[in-house]
Amino acid sequence: MKKVLTLLILLFGFMVSAQNEALFNRATDAYNKGSYTKAVEHYLEIIENGRHSAELYFNLGNSYYKLDQVAPSIYYYEKALLLKPNDTEIKTNLGYAQNMTLDAIEVMPETGFSKIYTSVIGFLSFDQWAYLGVICIILFVLLYIAFYYFRYSTRKRIAFISSLASLFIASIAVAFAFMQYTDFLADQPAIVFADEVVIKSEPNDRSQEVFRLHEGTKLYVLDELNDWKKVKIADGKTGWLSSEHIKLLKDF
Repeated sequence: MKKVLTLLILLFGFMVSAQNEALFNRATDAYNKGSYTKAVEHYLEIIENGRHSAELYFNLGNSYYKLDQVAPSIYYYEKALLLKPNDTEIKTNLGYAQNMTLDAIEVMPETGFSKIYTSVIGFLSFDQWAYLGVICIILFVLLYIAFYYFRYSTRKRIAFISSLASLFIASIAVAFAFMQYTDFLADQPAIVFADEVVIKSEPNDRSQEVFRLHEGTKLYVLDELNDWKKVKIADGKTGWLSSEHIKLLKDF
């Protein structure tokens, strides 16, 4: 019975994978023919099937950009960048889309330590740091076994030092993975999807207007109360807006 169930699960997974590949090919073909709306439909259908990848989000961003839809294009470029934070092509196309937004927000300068921390920790994604840690741990075990079986002192010394180096790198990689994953959970970016939204001083319609934002602007969610979210933008300003006007990027 268990073998039959396992076989059915594998067969279902194969069918879904084949369907997604066919949809991806149709979407790419539609995009190349200029049928960007049709391409979007196919890409979104793949997402509904449970597949998520930087390439998929990047192609969706390109399709929406061709349709002059600012918020969706930025939204999917940003989602692609979450999965591939160092991809230059994604960053370039995101920059083109951001040039279509109305809000010119001055980014708060980072301190020297913050820049170093961001560049070092952000060199790899947290799952890539984790993979590196696992690989180095396996390498440590293999080198330690080699050290045990080697007869010559020179080889034993090289194996021992290399195993310690692998263990050290593994420890650093696991620590970086944990630190980046903690930052990933604490950071809740979102994109404004309304043409224009009023940011309030309190989570109600009667409160004073603080500032306004427009379609495609990126912000960060700090807190929420009922249907309101407290947000912060790149220059440090904060306020409240209705949840219906934004879409969280980390919804996968």
